Order: sequence, then structure tokens, then C-alpha cells
Amino acid sequence: MNDLSEFEEMYLKRMFEFHDKKPGSILKTTQLASSMGVSPASATEMVQRLASRDLVTHIPYRGCRLTPSGFQISARIKRREGLLEILLSDVIGYSGDVSEAACKMEHDMNSELEAALDRMLGYPETTPSGNKIPVIERSVDFDLSGLLLPIKSVPDGVESIVEVIALGSTDAKTLQSLGISIGSVILKSESETFCDGNRVEISDPISRKILVRVGGD
Repeated sequence: MNDLSEFEEMYLKRMFEFHDKKPGSILKTTQLASSMGVSPASATEMVQRLASRDLVTHIPYRGCRLTPSGFQISARIKRREGLLEILLSDVIGYSGDVSEAACKMEHDMNSELEAALDRMLGYPETTPSGNKIPVIERSVDFDLSGLLLPIKSVPDGVESIVEVIALGSTDAKTLQSLGISIGSVILKSESETFCDGNRVEISDPISRKILVRVGGD
């Protein structure tokens, strides 16, 4: 992202988290250094480096704040982290440290992958922990035909075919008892879900782990 290093992106993300809670406030260098686990001198050096790229406004002896460009870039970094947390936690059921894994992966994600993941997850507004996902510079494409999506992300009135069931054996058997299996036709309508024409009840966590191929209108 704009040829930023992983460490530079981490600084911007920390600044975004601060300014998201306290818009317009000046972030003290000591606060930034503490959140990054570095010395104030190291934090000052990084702030000056980011300021030279017009991503941060450095206010000597007081601290710093993000520029409009810095805010947009840092918001996208934060969004990538949130999207990855949803993918790891809700879709594939990763049992490790989700936040740590998402933080490592976010730096290797390009704009195209970010947009595809955002669309796959249905343009979510919050992370599994309830934190807001930034919408700055978000590209929204509502033509989902042909995509493989979680049932949760499929809009009402669009038929889809079950292709992947990423559940344990117990939950998979429960789905089978409901008649949901590979090849089943799913249709959502007014907060209700139908499988092969029969109304079924699927919890949100499970609906994120059943991937369907979306048809046309």
C-alpha cells in the first residue's frame, strides 16, 4: 500500500485507532511510543518519516495527527484487519489468536484481494468483537452472480447452490437433518431462509460457514 513497510503501516494503524476514538486530538509521541512498544526517540523518528510523505502532521514537542491522506490509508489498513478477523473467525473457524493472525496477514493484502474479500463477506460493518470497520474509499459492487459466498452474505431474493460446508461433523449432521447438503438450493426472503423450497432456521455463525454459489436474478 503506497510502498509502506509493515512497521510504517503499524504506526498508521495505531494512529487511526487513537483518532477514531478522539477525532481532532493530538496524539502525544509518548503515547504512540508506548502503544508501539518502542522508545519516544524511535517514535519521533518514524513520525518525521511519515510526515515527509504527507501522511502525518508532526507538531514538535506536542505530538502528531494524521493528514487526510494518512487517515484514508490507515483506515484501509484497519479495514483489512477487520475483514481478515471475520474470515478467520466466522468463516473458517480458526481456533488460534485471530487478532494476531489478521495483523500479520493484513500487510500482504493488495487492493484487489481486499475488495474481493469485502464483497464475499457482504460488506460487513463490524468485526466479530463489535469494532467498527472503516468504510473510507470502499468500493461496493452488488453484482454477486457466480461468486462463492457464505449464506449470510447472499442478498434476499437470489437463489444459490450449496458448494462447501465448513462445519464439524456434529453441525454437518444437524444440517443434513434439515435437508441442507451439497447441491441444495438456498433462497433468502425477508429474514427467512429456504432450502429446496422448505423453510429452515440457520444461526448466523453457521450461515457464515456454508458457502454457496450465487445465481443470477
